[in-house]
Amino acid sequence: MKTVTTTEDLATFCTAARSYPYVTVDTEFLRERTYYSKLCLVQLAVPFEGDESAVLVDPLAEGISLEPLYELFRDKGVVKVFHAARQDVEIFQVDGNVIPDPLFDTQVAAMVCGFGEQVGYETLVRKITKGQIDKTSRFTDWSRRPLTDAQKTYALADVTHLRQVYEFLEAQLRKNGREKWVSEEMKILTNPETYVVQPDEAWKRVKTRTNSGRFLAIVRELAKFRETYAQSRNIPRSRIFKDDALLELASTKPTDYKALGRSRLLLRDARKGEIADGIIAAIEAGQACPQDDVPRLDTSRDKLQVNPALADLLRVLLKAKTEEAGVAQKLIASASDLDAIAGGIRDVPALSGWRRDVFGEDALRLCEGRIALAAKGNSVRIIDV
Repeated sequence: MKTVTTTEDLATFCTAARSYPYVTVDTEFLRERTYYSKLCLVQLAVPFEGDESAVLVDPLAEGISLEPLYELFRDKGVVKVFHAARQDVEIFQVDGNVIPDPLFDTQVAAMVCGFGEQVGYETLVRKITKGQIDKTSRFTDWSRRPLTDAQKTYALADVTHLRQVYEFLEAQLRKNGREKWVSEEMKILTNPETYVVQPDEAWKRVKTRTNSGRFLAIVRELAKFRETYAQSRNIPRSRIFKDDALLELASTKPTDYKALGRSRLLLRDARKGEIADGIIAAIEAGQACPQDDVPRLDTSRDKLQVNPALADLLRVLLKAKTEEAGVAQKLIASASDLDAIAGGIRDVPALSGWRRDVFGEDALRLCEGRIALAAKGNSVRIIDV
């Protein structure tokens, strides 16, 4: 198994790879101690048998540039195949400002082809190739050098088996006429905005039951400070302060180091210095926020007049339609989406694109009383009314 440690060797492999219809890609990275993922290894394989068909690329090797790889990613004549691509693509977007295009995610394709919800790579390999993957190296430290033979074998398996998985799923999609379905999903993964974290929006990820605008203004400023500080120093958010401490601070509103010292949940390092100053400044900014700028939680769905019987019928319809189509339910609609449809909301993914063809059109007909559902044995029938 070959490990690429120079830009020249990487360019040689990537140039050759551009003559093939696709290349399979995977990464190994660490994120426990950083805000951004630290890329430790890139695995690549092209569709032919032999030792030279797959390589490991060491991005930590001295002097290596990944630009030849990024050029391959920009080549629209070569499909870049990943499994569960989001984190991998985020790494390349952050490190190289590049998103592989065209992109194919075998996890998404597998859900479209009836393999269940968020099916794992090992499961696909077992079901499609009848192969087995040794998982013992999965949680090793990929930043340590040299890599062991076991690590290299495990890493290569992530792209060599992926070739057969891709070819099987791609053939299934063509057979079923569902290539467009996967293409619609890939638009999300290839949109750069998918990977942008705006500090001003960070507060929306903090779960709170308090609707007070002033309280939320402080939460917003604290979350913004934490996100900005974490990004600038490349450290995890939790190393600054966790969500429970953030909510405690928004409630107690400390104004000096002494008050911060009385916090039950704040980490010791956050009670003084830059983090403490940032916390106090954020609380002051939240308290001084103009009334017309205080945030508001989106409670529109909380106020929906949901007909529970209709929502239950929609769940039955979704199960029937997805079983008929061989598609994972979660890929079509969530429980909250079904409640929204039952409450009269029409701006949900299930009512547009390919989802509308599979489920949305009949869901609307059900809501409008134009169809009914009837049981026949173990199946559900749709009856025109």
